[in-house]
Amino acid sequence: MQYLFEYSDALNSPYEAFLFDTEIVRFPVRPHWHYFMEIIYMREGTGFIECDGGSHIVEPGDLVLFHPEAVHAIYTAADFPMKYEVLKFDVNRLYTENSYAPKLKTILGSARSLKLPICFKREELLHISASELFEECRWELENKNYGYDMIVHNKICYLLVQLIRIWKERGFDTDTAAAGGTDTDSIHAVTAYIDTHAGEAIKVEELADMCNMSYSYFAKNFKRYYGRSCKEYIEFIRICKAEDLLLFTDFDLSYISQETGFSDSSHLIKIFRKWKGITPKQFKMRHAKMRA
Repeated sequence: MQYLFEYSDALNSPYEAFLFDTEIVRFPVRPHWHYFMEIIYMREGTGFIECDGGSHIVEPGDLVLFHPEAVHAIYTAADFPMKYEVLKFDVNRLYTENSYAPKLKTILGSARSLKLPICFKREELLHISASELFEECRWELENKNYGYDMIVHNKICYLLVQLIRIWKERGFDTDTAAAGGTDTDSIHAVTAYIDTHAGEAIKVEELADMCNMSYSYFAKNFKRYYGRSCKEYIEFIRICKAEDLLLFTDFDLSYISQETGFSDSSHLIKIFRKWKGITPKQFKMRHAKMRA
């Protein structure tokens, strides 16, 4: 079965920047997750993006932020090609000696738990010069001149602070977020376990035991960090895997339900409709038309 995890070498390559052209690179981008934060900036075309159960239409000049471990996929929303910039980086490396930057990881984690919008429209970004920022990061990482990593680091911090300021304008309390902090680090490995064992029976009680937590404490911390219950997250991962099989294989629903941990095809259809609003057959037909 296709795993959703995408490996990133955070030790040797804490920053990545590249231009994605759908006429050159295989497309669509299948559902996946990684430990890096990822930000994309749309240059040409219109994208249909799914992330953690939500969907977004992204047009030229728009920007989307994917939190670490967020399951996301990118499709085209029109008949013409797309080009978009990609920045990927290890949030744990975003540290400087000033009093504010060390709190970036905590603030971003709080933004995720509050489900703040991850899509930023072109009109909100005009003062940032986002297009030039992505180009400069890509150029620095391609040429690797003296101090390139410091320049990229500073540009990423600048971009993130600007996005946080946009959240603040929408009512986000950064002071409370920065003072918060969580003890959820010990449950991060659970997402990888769910990914690799999604086709098997998974009990939340056993996941809590793996983290040496009581069921109630684990459940509370999991929902606080991921924005949904652990049971819902397991469902979501299974639906993502089913979605992948529907798009890229000809397996029938009976086989797909067995591979993705559902009791039978009826159970798969019920949960798929709950998450996607349509049946697996309708989903397959819709995306077949997009790719035609």
